Amino acid sequence: MTDQTTTPRSFSASVPLKGRVAIPGDKSISHRSLMLSALAVGESRVTGLLEGHDVLATAAAMRAMGATIERKDDGEWRIHGVGVGGLLQPREALDMGNSGTSTRLLMGLVASHPITATFVGDASLSGRPMGRVIDPLAQMGADISASPGAKGTKTLPLMVRGLAPAIPLSYRLPVASAQVKSAVLLAALNTPGITEVIEPVPTRDHSERMLRGFGAELAVEIEADGTRHIRIMGEAELNPQTIVVPGDPSSAAFFLVAALLVPGSDVVIANVGLNPTRAGLIDVLRQMGGDITEVDAREVGGEPVADLRVRHSALKGISVDPAIAPSMIDEFPILFVAAALAEGRTTTTGLDELRVKESDRIAVMATGLDAIGARVEESADGLIIDGTGGDPLPGRATIAGHLDHRICMSFAIAGLASRAPVTIDDMAPVATSFPNFEALLAGLQGAADTP
Repeated sequence: MTDQTTTPRSFSASVPLKGRVAIPGDKSISHRSLMLSALAVGESRVTGLLEGHDVLATAAAMRAMGATIERKDDGEWRIHGVGVGGLLQPREALDMGNSGTSTRLLMGLVASHPITATFVGDASLSGRPMGRVIDPLAQMGADISASPGAKGTKTLPLMVRGLAPAIPLSYRLPVASAQVKSAVLLAALNTPGITEVIEPVPTRDHSERMLRGFGAELAVEIEADGTRHIRIMGEAELNPQTIVVPGDPSSAAFFLVAALLVPGSDVVIANVGLNPTRAGLIDVLRQMGGDITEVDAREVGGEPVADLRVRHSALKGISVDPAIAPSMIDEFPILFVAAALAEGRTTTTGLDELRVKESDRIAVMATGLDAIGARVEESADGLIIDGTGGDPLPGRATIAGHLDHRICMSFAIAGLASRAPVTIDDMAPVATSFPNFEALLAGLQGAADTP
């Protein structure tokens, strides 16, 4: 039976992209600004918040646990927090939709509060592994068990019974994961004593920056080999803040690659967050020959920000250093598209994490790229892509997006650089992170036609 809620879309060879575009707020910072504001005592104000389904799921969950959260007509969000330790028992299950970030971070918050919460999600999220966050939270004393309907013991639905006071620990991350790190740090807020997270491979540090901004006692020590020791003092008191959320570099990625691939394009992407733990894609695209210039570099709310001017470029294939993966893990699908149009071979390795995202992004991208005529070889932990040297891809295929917003947007951009249309079976998942993606893309195409 056909799902009547799906929204298939076709994307075709594009006119040059021109003009200036303002992308949505950073998803990672939006999640954390809501959570920490809800744990502060007093009113916090947030502007630039990403209003996609994932972030709205976080807002709904924090409301369910006692915070007052309202959006004003001018787009400003005001949050009255309950204080660390003040989360209330939710009356119903917390629906996380498709948001793995909401799920893992909120499990951390609940783990050190004397409440019980059941986490549920859509079909895609319910198949994603949660063991990596369950393990440290269980060591802190939380009781986490599968609920009826779970596909496994460590997948949603899950019931989390928090422990207060929780047990501080020193936890070494077995895999590079900003979500696991953040879950432990958030659990530590209501845990007496010092909790330590040892991070052998640096990941995005929004949680550390924002926790300090809200007044938490947090220190980072870096060893000679780059290993980071992050220590936070528990039973924290957080102070309300005024937050300006920068543009999401993961959303900017699609317009970056589109402008590089479509001949004649010249685009300015405004207010992009350039946190060094998130900016790996820009470095890689520049290594490939991409013309990307930072304009008006500045700092907003403790985060580096700039406008990015991007012009069509002849890209060359490279071997991507696997060490850069944590700083661009969400951007590999759109990098694969860029590689498919580059001259020569692009090799990626060390991307095991992509197998357990909203979809198996290695397999799904390999299948889709092959369908539109790219030369691609799948390995256990990456893709090897031989590019066209700038020639358009054949296209003329329908791509299964697997309810994965980044897969859908990546193939939409691929359609702009194909001879025949590329159809995505359902663009609805894009609303989780980038609700106005298609409108902004159309605006850049329309600007090229303006005298």
